[in-house]
Amino acid sequence: MIELGREESLALLTSVPVDRIGLAHQALPVVRPVNHLVDGDSIVIHTHPGSALLSATGIGRVVAYEADCLDLDARIGWTVMVTGRAVPVTTSSEAARYRRLLIPASTGRWITSCGSRPRLSPATAWRA
Repeated sequence: MIELGREESLALLTSVPVDRIGLAHQALPVVRPVNHLVDGDSIVIHTHPGSALLSATGIGRVVAYEADCLDLDARIGWTVMVTGRAVPVTTSSEAARYRRLLIPASTGRWITSCGSRPRLSPATAWRA
């Protein structure tokens, strides 16, 4: 396996339409598929009202975000994992901008997942 740098890892995140976000909800781990966009150093997702993610972000919990692309027959691929705090998008101008850039898989509220500088170390991204 080859460790990947921050720039390549963020670029790989832009290449897949649906990934997974993991968080603790009511003391249990929860992993949900979400679509996203990478905006600079932020990963932006769209979630629906009443979701576990919205209740988790209300108190600033840490989330994990994972994306991959694997070819099981050829035994090659890559995976990227990002951890950070998820924070809601709070301005209407930001929300309007994200509505133009990302077609959500659901209706609801915009969330900026993993903040402005998500933790992304070479040890959490690899290519085989």
